[in-house]
Amino acid sequence: MAFKITLSDVGLLANTIPIIAEIIDEGIFKINKDGISLVSPDRTMVSVTDLRIFSSAFDEFKVDAEESLGLNLANLAAVLKRVKGKDKLVLESTGKANRLKLSIVGEGVRTFEIPLIDVSVEKPPLDQLNFGGKIELNSATMEDGIADAEIIGDSIVFEASPDSFKMHAKGDVSSAQLELGKDDKALLKLEAQGSIKAQYPLEYLKKMIKVAKLSPQLVLEFGTDYPMRLSFKAIDKMALSFVLAPRVSEE
Repeated sequence: MAFKITLSDVGLLANTIPIIAEIIDEGIFKINKDGISLVSPDRTMVSVTDLRIFSSAFDEFKVDAEESLGLNLANLAAVLKRVKGKDKLVLESTGKANRLKLSIVGEGVRTFEIPLIDVSVEKPPLDQLNFGGKIELNSATMEDGIADAEIIGDSIVFEASPDSFKMHAKGDVSSAQLELGKDDKALLKLEAQGSIKAQYPLEYLKKMIKVAKLSPQLVLEFGTDYPMRLSFKAIDKMALSFVLAPRVSEE
């Protein structure tokens, strides 16, 4: 194992890994000439995380050969929370077996070593997903819709037609709804094959939407009673998407 990677835009890791760690507890990071990637379901198989940080995002990216690093996400997140905005982050092999070295370069150099672990992960068939609708909208708008729904219950319903997109939640006596038409500035793109509708757990969505701080727009893809995919991008730097299984509709 031989690699050395330096990153100045530390938010790409410091603002994503702690969020991902709330959803999955361990995973396999692959490092190759294209960058760093992680594709992993959570233990309940309700969601899948797909993270890609491109080699072009790094100041230095030296990788002798493709590496697979099994890591506990909580351990990694704990170190990344110690990184400040002006710091640089260096990830490298240690020369020791089963260790990843992380150096935080700022006022001095702080160094951490965390263990590599054996992780068994089945690769989810993400390329087989076929969504009935695709909506591109401002991330802040989605944040508002999720926060509104959280007041009402523990799930949210997405609906789309060729002319509008809705997010709504219903409780025993209360309800909340956000509706966007084609003319709304927050709705950047709307594609729907007829009318589609599905319900999803807020427990996951309220964690996933935290990534909005890195991406002012997002893409939502879903179908009737079908998984959804929520995608965020930082151009030329990062792509992060989550796939989430639907709940059986209560309506």
